[in-house]
Formats: sequence, C-alpha cells, structure tokens
Amino acid sequence: MGWWPFRKKRSVHSEPYVRGSKMWIQDLREACEKSFDNRENGQLEVESMREEWHKAFSVKEVDEALLEGLERRAILLLGAGDSEWTDLLDDEDFWKAGWGSKVDD
Repeated sequence: MGWWPFRKKRSVHSEPYVRGSKMWIQDLREACEKSFDNRENGQLEVESMREEWHKAFSVKEVDEALLEGLERRAILLLGAGDSEWTDLLDDEDFWKAGWGSKVDD
C-alpha cells in the first residue's frame, strides 16, 4: 500500500543561493574580455563591479578572502596599460581561484 493519509508533511527548506568564488571571478573575466580591445571601458566595468562586490560583502554574500582576491585582481586591471591589459586577460593563472594569495607567494 503506497497511500497513507497520516504521512508527515515534508518541510521544504530552500537554501539561499550564494555565488562561489569561481562565479565572481568568471563574471569579472567576462566583463573584461567583452572590452578586450577597449581597455578604458573594461576598467569602467571593473569599477562598477567593485561596488557590487562591496555591497555583497556588506550583506555577507562574499567572504573577506574572496573580496581580497577580487580586489587584488581589480587593482592590477585598473592600473594596467594597453599591453598589460591584454597580457592579464590572456594569463590563465590570473583567473584561477586563489591567485595571488599569501599561500601562493
């Protein structure tokens, strides 16, 4: 018998969706690569993304280590010239989670 009228109701708990570090880094990379030939627009996009990271950090969606990693990347991207910009976009290690952390040094 598969039917039982007194079965306990299942409680539905939906966990909030929290983006992982790879997703944040991937979003940054995609934004930069859209402007691979126009560094200034790419840097403006990085600036707007920084605001998004800080908002997410203030509501605990981003932890401190991830924010520091994103900031390290942003500082290099914002200070890059045209040739450095394309070099950073082509550097696969630059886009890996954990890049530039003190453990890597």
